Amino acid sequence: MFTHIVFFKLKDRKNVNEVKKIFQSIEGNIDFARKVKVGVDVVHSQRAYDIALIIKFDSLKDMETYQVHPYHVDVVMKKTKEFIQSSASVDFED
Repeated sequence: MFTHIVFFKLKDRKNVNEVKKIFQSIEGNIDFARKVKVGVDVVHSQRAYDIALIIKFDSLKDMETYQVHPYHVDVVMKKTKEFIQSSASVDFED
C-alpha cells in the first residue's frame, strides 16, 4: 500500500465543509483511490492546518497517476484552489 497525506490551511475556515465535500468526492470518482479519509481540525492550535486528506493507493505508480487524473486536476484542484492558502504533504509506503 501507498499513503498520500496532504494538510491544507484555508484562507477562511468558513469554507471547510465545502472543501471537505469536494475531497470526499474523490472516492467513487477515482477507482484506484482505495480509501479516502478527510479530517477537519478541531483543536485550532497556532501550528494546525485546517483539513487533512488521506488517500490509500496500491502503489506509488497509482498515486502518480492520481496526480494527473482528470478528476483530480479538473474538478478537485480547480474547485478548491480559491479556498487554499497553503498545503504540506507526506507520501510513504506502508
